[in-house]
Amino acid sequence: MTHVLSGDRASETAGNFSDSDGRSGSIPARVRGEFNDLRESMLSDEKRKRLSGLPFPFRLVIQWWWLLRALFLNLSPTRRILLMAGIVLSGLRFEFSPQPVTGWRLSGDLTIVGLLSILFVLMLELKDKLLAKSELQDGRSVQRALMPERSPEIAGWRVWLFTRPANDVGGDLVDCIPLDHSGSAILLADVAGKGLKAALLMAKLQATIRALVPLCRSNAQLLHEVNQALRRDNLPQFFASLVYLQLQPGSASLRAVNAGHPPPIVVRQGGIEQLGKGGPALGLMQEAEYDEKVIELARGEIVLLYTDGLTEAQNPMGDFFGEDRLRSVILARASQTPAELGERLVSACDLFQEPGKAHDDLSLVILQRV
Repeated sequence: MTHVLSGDRASETAGNFSDSDGRSGSIPARVRGEFNDLRESMLSDEKRKRLSGLPFPFRLVIQWWWLLRALFLNLSPTRRILLMAGIVLSGLRFEFSPQPVTGWRLSGDLTIVGLLSILFVLMLELKDKLLAKSELQDGRSVQRALMPERSPEIAGWRVWLFTRPANDVGGDLVDCIPLDHSGSAILLADVAGKGLKAALLMAKLQATIRALVPLCRSNAQLLHEVNQALRRDNLPQFFASLVYLQLQPGSASLRAVNAGHPPPIVVRQGGIEQLGKGGPALGLMQEAEYDEKVIELARGEIVLLYTDGLTEAQNPMGDFFGEDRLRSVILARASQTPAELGERLVSACDLFQEPGKAHDDLSLVILQRV
């Protein structure tokens, strides 16, 4: 969704989004990645589990049968007819010639007609895909417009913000809100799900927070009111984890409220400290309450926020990046700026899951007292 990219990735975009699709490597590796994506989108978890227990020859046949059946059933009725007609005509032969005794004899080949019918169905499906892609690109442009164009400059703080959707649009929210009393609020939220639905809900969450910020006396009250607003709307299966930070220019501390998000990490001179998880995620409970924590920082100490797209990134074998690897990357260098740490984390995550496609949106917020 937003923000600032650094290094080589920054040069790939004019805005604050990364254009990387999360896939790289050799052509065979990319083909395997595409096939895995096809399996995940066309076959249910139950079917994939059943396939894993079958011997290879049976697994291969049944897998392709299920994929072709799912493809056929996802076509519109008209396109199903065209596809079936194309398959039948591709194998049809006939003859049409006069015979002295028996009269006319048919002779010919309709393979070209059948292939053109199949090609026509593929073109119709491609047209739908291009239309959907165009709409998603428009949605991505709107997401860019809703986000700050660059990292905020706050006296006494270094700030590094990063987000990269798994698809064209995503459900992670990274935002910076100027406050009336010259302070700033920085928040990181993760809406359940991904793709267009999550992106629309993310925009609603952002609008709700920005509307309520001036009306609330405390950060804990803000999250309580946001939760109440989301519950009143009664959106099905809508919930979001969020960390809301308030900081003042030149201050040695920041105020934090956590709503079910992965605990923030404080990188101190003596090691790593993990804060509490706080209250429940927004939208889950009607009467949820939230507590504000004050984080005191010495010069050079860092606060790191991340979405589970980092720790739950998977490699081709299905292993997770995990919190242990996250801590190892953080501790790899004793002294680093937010930008350096952020780049190292993103690179480590990409290297870990390469050549697989990212399964979830990835976002980071890194603050350092200077």
